[in-house]
Amino acid sequence: MAMNLLKQIAGSRLPVSFYRTEDIDQVRLLRAAGLVVALVPSPSNALTLSGSASAAQVLAITQKGREELAKFSYPESRPARWLQRPSRLFARHRANTGEGAQPVRSQGLPQ
Repeated sequence: MAMNLLKQIAGSRLPVSFYRTEDIDQVRLLRAAGLVVALVPSPSNALTLSGSASAAQVLAITQKGREELAKFSYPESRPARWLQRPSRLFARHRANTGEGAQPVRSQGLPQ
């Protein structure tokens, strides 16, 4: 189903490419519905409009696509990853003699 592919695209780093014929057809549907911005090649035989395309590349999800995802409450609300990670900023305490410098973990950024 094309909505499953839209969810997969939403969870991926863009741009994302698809090479299977079924996926390319679904990307065409999503693009025709105005849910994604995608580069979909024309069929290999332009006269008969047949033949398989080699790949499709999704560049972005449109506002309409995000609204459709919101109807399915996707992506589910969860805290941002960077908020869950401890701070990796370090400072060195400089003693007057320069010896015995110990790394001191910073207190993190104000929120």
